[in-house]
Amino acid sequence: MGSLRSKTISGGWHIEKQSKRVFNVGTRSFIAALIILFLLMVLTYALTFLLPAGEYQRVMTDGKESIVPGTYQSVTGGLPFWEWLLSPFLALGSSGSGTVIAIIAFLLVIGGAFNAMDECGVLSYMFNRVYRMFETRKYRLLLLVSLFFMSLGAFVGSFEECVPLVPIAVALAYSLGWDALVGLGMSLLAVGFGFSTGVVNPFTVGVAQQLVGLPMFSGIWMRLVTFVLIYGLLIAFLIPYAKKIEKTPSKSMIYDPSMTQRWASLRTDYVEDKKKDRALIWFAAVLGTGILLILCSSFVPFLQEIIMPLIAVIFLVAGTVSSLVSGMGLRAYMKSFGKGMVNILPAVLLILMANSIRYTMTESKILDTILFKTVQLTQNASSGVVVLMIYALALVLELFISSGSAKAFLLMPLIAPIADLSGISRQIAVLAYAFGDGFSNVFYPTNPVLLISLGIVGIGYGKWFKWSAKIQLAVLALTSALLLFANAIGY
Repeated sequence: MGSLRSKTISGGWHIEKQSKRVFNVGTRSFIAALIILFLLMVLTYALTFLLPAGEYQRVMTDGKESIVPGTYQSVTGGLPFWEWLLSPFLALGSSGSGTVIAIIAFLLVIGGAFNAMDECGVLSYMFNRVYRMFETRKYRLLLLVSLFFMSLGAFVGSFEECVPLVPIAVALAYSLGWDALVGLGMSLLAVGFGFSTGVVNPFTVGVAQQLVGLPMFSGIWMRLVTFVLIYGLLIAFLIPYAKKIEKTPSKSMIYDPSMTQRWASLRTDYVEDKKKDRALIWFAAVLGTGILLILCSSFVPFLQEIIMPLIAVIFLVAGTVSSLVSGMGLRAYMKSFGKGMVNILPAVLLILMANSIRYTMTESKILDTILFKTVQLTQNASSGVVVLMIYALALVLELFISSGSAKAFLLMPLIAPIADLSGISRQIAVLAYAFGDGFSNVFYPTNPVLLISLGIVGIGYGKWFKWSAKIQLAVLALTSALLLFANAIGY
């Protein structure tokens, strides 16, 4: 079958007819994401001139900062133009930037490891093996993979950690006769939706319930019902699309004849290779260890603090060992690894730009003003309207602050008294917050995980928006109905 050769355009992987690359971030998709983020940066900076600056008093609770309700006051704000221009880089020195730095380092390691596995042929060999195992049961595999990713999000709180698995799922989808969108649907979309249901998600539901004085993970039955319904909705969306693409590949909005021909030829040219079999065993063993640690992190606080760098190390080891065992020389591996890191740098720029939006709102002191105005709107509203407004508030702030736990510390001190005054339970308030924080993670162009994932597989945000908008609207309608139902029964 030969070794895979990678010559990426702007950081990632893509199969072409003349080369043996498995993935590639397309220049067009990168430029589109760049333009969208720049426009959002401009819009955010414009808001600093339109909205008055204001601030709430804050207190530290268990090392975390939270707002004191009723303490909002006008202050002097604004942001110099030069600081806004440099905000993507200045944000790295601001509070809460540790997570962004960890994600960037994590991404560079993943880019290097997967590029090496790509060039040595391990990835394409692995997908051929899976294809032969599930050739007659491919839709059962789709159900299982989607459930696996949703469970990681719902029961472990994994989201960023699953980025390295996205290109695997996408290549698996191609090997089974589908397209990259199906792969993204059963991995990225699934883990994002699972994270949002928050069954026992420590980073959203867990933190929010503690902040409002509820037993951790109480009220789980409603979130389990949500999990089942959302999973059913996801499958009802993915399977008809996958069957349509399998029957007529040209109906895919990302149809590429060379991609289809390439996977067909790989399946035809497949020959068993004992070295690559050993490489896959090593890769599966190390990857399995990583998944086990992700599962354990829900119960071991120490692991929660180091899970991102730990998973990066695990994938570094998995990529290194499997590549070398497959027969790749050390010098060739180092060269390929370095090339993969360099190729992923454009995605790093997108992350920095997305992070700068939060920095601009915080430094110009308009973020608290937005919160204050929203709190005022809830006065004298019915309980059902208040529930939906809490949902909407979390959705709006998610555009600027993607961290679930950070948003919980920001919002919950305000949401709790609003819930009390409006006659709704704090449990519903937490549920509305979790819904608002999560589902838009895989839709908003300011979320770095979405940008990374789209960039790695070379899909422009516009096509992702068009493809996923229908299910996002369905999720919005379903979750709004669930919130109103929970309010009606006194959840």
